Amino acid sequence: MYRGSPASLTLWCTSAHIYMYNERVVNRLISSPILNSKKSILLLGPRQAGKSTLIQSLNPDLTIQLADQMEFFTFSANPNELRTRIETENPRTVFIDEVQRLPGILNTVQSLLDTPQAKKRGLKFYLTGSSARKLKRGGANLLPGRVLNFHLGPLVSSEIKYHADTDKLLSKGGLPEVYLEKDEKLSQHLLRSYVSNYIQEEIKAEALVRNLEAFTRFTQVAIQQAGLFIDYSKMAKQAKVSRHSLDRFYEIFEDTLIGQRVWPFEPCLEKADLIKHPKFYLFDNGVFNAVMGNFKVSPDRLGILAEQLIFTQILHSSWASLKDVKISTFRTRGGLEVDFIVELDGIVFGIEVKGSSDIQDHDARSLVQFKDYYPKCQETWVLHMGSKSRKIGNVWAHPWQVGLQKMGI
Repeated sequence: MYRGSPASLTLWCTSAHIYMYNERVVNRLISSPILNSKKSILLLGPRQAGKSTLIQSLNPDLTIQLADQMEFFTFSANPNELRTRIETENPRTVFIDEVQRLPGILNTVQSLLDTPQAKKRGLKFYLTGSSARKLKRGGANLLPGRVLNFHLGPLVSSEIKYHADTDKLLSKGGLPEVYLEKDEKLSQHLLRSYVSNYIQEEIKAEALVRNLEAFTRFTQVAIQQAGLFIDYSKMAKQAKVSRHSLDRFYEIFEDTLIGQRVWPFEPCLEKADLIKHPKFYLFDNGVFNAVMGNFKVSPDRLGILAEQLIFTQILHSSWASLKDVKISTFRTRGGLEVDFIVELDGIVFGIEVKGSSDIQDHDARSLVQFKDYYPKCQETWVLHMGSKSRKIGNVWAHPWQVGLQKMGI
């Protein structure tokens, strides 16, 4: 089972500092909560999701870019550098980008926030990072009680007024720069570069794995099997890595916000004799396609692309709406399967995903049977890639964006 924390921010930019969609600004939903927060914030998200751009759009008084090597060396060499700059420039808002590169700086942040002067003038920090793992490994002080945590993912349907381009999201994904780029070749180049840079920077440069070759083999196999139940023994053989390493490698994916495992629905775990292995999904279809070297939404690929799209949109839309969400799997050893069980605002949704728009009566069968195992399920929906809603008995079949809107995300 995956438990998502509330989160996700908004307001997007290119070099002109504004991302445009049909000549309109695309407002990320949580920009306002972050701007209006009286507390400092820690914004986590995968690279190129737009964390830095978003915070810069809030016009902080002082910006510290730890991604810049010279800035990083300056602060590494002088633990008092942050305090000196704040005392010199007297800012009310301070932006520290890629804070995971120097976790110890958070101790100084806490010390500054606790001073009477800071409290009097309302000193506020915007902290961003792309690796919770790096913060953990660095023994970072995560400032409990002083900082609110947010997450930022790719663009979600509600941020485009529920008129997102489904074909684009299936092939290019929702990273803002990629989604809004009209040149198809450039979009694909950006995504290939993203994958290459992730392996080199996020993993190798931060020394998250000792054996980069083994992790690279694992990455290819794990992504090829996205959306399937993980067979750890089989995967270990295919990737030529130890069974023991697999959990650690999946944790790296999760801590660097590249993907998530989705676990069986706990209330039915024993009663329904569920398969206990998790599934795995990447955070973005464009990144998935870049790793696979295939950007075509062909019939043989539509199923996994649609399933991954629905998972990421529900997860990131919930974060963007500041709602707590749990997404689980459901498959019995007898073969009954429902793609996702979503718990949102006290409502349990059973959701079956269909890549096509041609929805037949039998597509609702597994959802009807699921309610025999879990009668407390309030909503059973088929979410599909088409444009029309229809009802099959007590099961609604909705276009996926209509479904998200009805869920309030």
